[in-house]
Amino acid sequence: MLSVNVGAPEPIARGKGLPTGIGKRPVDHVDVRDPGPKHGGDGSGVVGDFIGDRQHHGGSTQALYAVAREELDGWEQRLGRSLPDGMFGENLTTQGYEVDAALIGERWRIGPDVVVVVAGPRIPCLTFAARMGEPGWLKTFAAHGRSGGYLSIEVPGRITRGDELEVLSRPDHDITVPVTFAAFMGDLGAGREVLAAGVLDPAEHADLERAVDRRA
Repeated sequence: MLSVNVGAPEPIARGKGLPTGIGKRPVDHVDVRDPGPKHGGDGSGVVGDFIGDRQHHGGSTQALYAVAREELDGWEQRLGRSLPDGMFGENLTTQGYEVDAALIGERWRIGPDVVVVVAGPRIPCLTFAARMGEPGWLKTFAAHGRSGGYLSIEVPGRITRGDELEVLSRPDHDITVPVTFAAFMGDLGAGREVLAAGVLDPAEHADLERAVDRRA
């Protein structure tokens, strides 16, 4: 684990709407737990991490957000600018493991105690666009097809910078984070594939099912 990151409330770049915690800063360690439901729960799975828009972010299936440092490095080259750990709003910046190759339902141990489950892709939002300040960022990010992964927390505990990530188990299907991202970004074939596999949380499955029905 290259970096563990926490966000404090701050105004969105244009000063409109709810405050945001997308501006994550590295810390030595974080304590993580299941935050409960998106509506009425604790928001982030990281103790002390701020989430402003709890209608769309946080909750058990979005308890943590992980991005590979290698992805940030690739974007640095493409954009010609520095992207420090936490720039994408990620709680966990990994190194040496391809987050976007993970399967939905894949289980990781991080450090000696914490166990997390890969739950789904990150869906880019206007706050992310404001954070990046790049013209057409949402379309650019979506077209790239690699979003990083949201994690749910199976076993709570402490994650410390430098902790090892160990894959404990991989489910018997081939639905990766990018396939699921494509499904939510409007790819009808991917949407049907993800729905048929039944790998999502029931509420997110229902959201995707409605979206696929509208496109069909």
